[in-house]
Amino acid sequence: MSVELANGLIVVLAAYAAIGSILAVPLLAFGLGRIDPAAKAAPWTFRALVAPGVVALWPFLLLRWLRARAVR
Repeated sequence: MSVELANGLIVVLAAYAAIGSILAVPLLAFGLGRIDPAAKAAPWTFRALVAPGVVALWPFLLLRWLRARAVR
């Protein structure tokens, strides 16, 4: 693997993580209850526990949140 390829991969992964970190805040604050009604009354400790998963899976959760908004 060349250095340029490795640097490019790091930049892509960092951008993915940055977007996920930015979108995790509104997803955890507002979207989690719309995606899963059982999580609507979840305490902040639960939301902190699932935050790394939200950052990692943000494209899927964002799609589910947008679909849930369209249904309502």
